[in-house]
Amino acid sequence: MPRSRKTWTLGAIVAGIVGAILVIVVPKIGKVRFITGAVLVADADPRKQLAIPNAEIFGDVGGVTARTWSDANGFFRLTWPRGLWWGQALRMTYTHADFQPVAITETLTRQIYLARLAPAKGNQIAPPGDGRITTLSNLRVRYSIKSITTTDIGSMVKTFEVVNSANVSCRGHKICSPDGRFAATLGSFQMDAGLGQEFHNARITCVAGPCPFTKVETDNFSRGGRVISGEVRVWSDTVTFLVEAEVVRTVLTDIIRQSYPAIFGQSMTFTLPPDGQGPSIQAELDGSSIVFPLGPALILTWASCNLQTTANHSKLYSCVLKPGYRFRQT
Repeated sequence: MPRSRKTWTLGAIVAGIVGAILVIVVPKIGKVRFITGAVLVADADPRKQLAIPNAEIFGDVGGVTARTWSDANGFFRLTWPRGLWWGQALRMTYTHADFQPVAITETLTRQIYLARLAPAKGNQIAPPGDGRITTLSNLRVRYSIKSITTTDIGSMVKTFEVVNSANVSCRGHKICSPDGRFAATLGSFQMDAGLGQEFHNARITCVAGPCPFTKVETDNFSRGGRVISGEVRVWSDTVTFLVEAEVVRTVLTDIIRQSYPAIFGQSMTFTLPPDGQGPSIQAELDGSSIVFPLGPALILTWASCNLQTTANHSKLYSCVLKPGYRFRQT
């Protein structure tokens, strides 16, 4: 056999061996303990692919089985008791009482595993010819948020005197003028705004006597509060001070807010801010306006709802109509 032909044949054999190694070994380089993914509603419209919470997920690789459930966002993390090689056959099973089960055979890789489940036959929307269809329109979401309301209910005024004599040497006195030359007197005041009330914009003013020879020593009034007080130093003759402050009442109240849901086909989604409470749905059913409290159990007679909390603590509600109902968008 000519040398060139032998060389070509040997090269082909080596290439085949290398290719087989790449096919068999490379996918199995490295081990994995877990995979992640999400379970969604099957729909051609991405806007209707809502998360499915509490779906049961099984994963089987070479007889090693793991089990988990999806969370409120449809997310799941499937963890095996020991590491498995990448590239092995993976059989995934997804089940939920309200949806048709799905079994998928895939390859164990680093991908994100997504499963889309179709509604169970009993949960599918009945066609118009199968019975009476109730129409919902003009939907609005009502909820409350806590708000602090401050009301100015008046003002409070108080005067007080600080008695002292001018030009008395500080020698032998414990309290003196700032420069230490003259005897001084400390005077103080205290005011209480009353239960459930507090002072705002409190100020003290010298209104009579030799005011240039006075000084505020302690300020427990300018920041406001229910109880305010202060202390002044006087090192001349007797002076009179005036204390004034606005009195306000602060009340925590519920403010009702309103928003509109996003409707896509038979599904409806809306969000509430982190401090939003007590959501209810106001809708017109065949022309009659009715308010439906959602409640902590998320129970509506005409829809199945679930709640997700987003990364910024907002609340995302997703509702799918039950058989016999439909939305009419205006």
